[in-house]
Amino acid sequence: MVIVRGTWHGDTSLNGNTPGDATPELEEMACRELVEVITDYLEGTLPERDRVRFDAHLEECPYCVNYLVQMRETAAALGSLREEALPASLRADLLEAFRGWRARR
Repeated sequence: MVIVRGTWHGDTSLNGNTPGDATPELEEMACRELVEVITDYLEGTLPERDRVRFDAHLEECPYCVNYLVQMRETAAALGSLREEALPASLRADLLEAFRGWRARR
């Protein structure tokens, strides 16, 4: 199990560890942050430090484990759907629905 606490600020973390320490403690990942970075995780583009935080969160949160399973199943089911396969009107409706979604949260 990975202990995840504190956060990095410049050359030291809140707990006094430096980047060269063998076991730096990292800021705990919240469910909301996991949801925001799950695509990067699934695509293998999440930075190593965040992947460690992501994995540590999954060890403690069965709800996010379930969400990850659902996202993997969704990606597998829709993986073969290509943008060109969508009718232009549906594509426009989807783009409009998601435009500005982050600002509305």
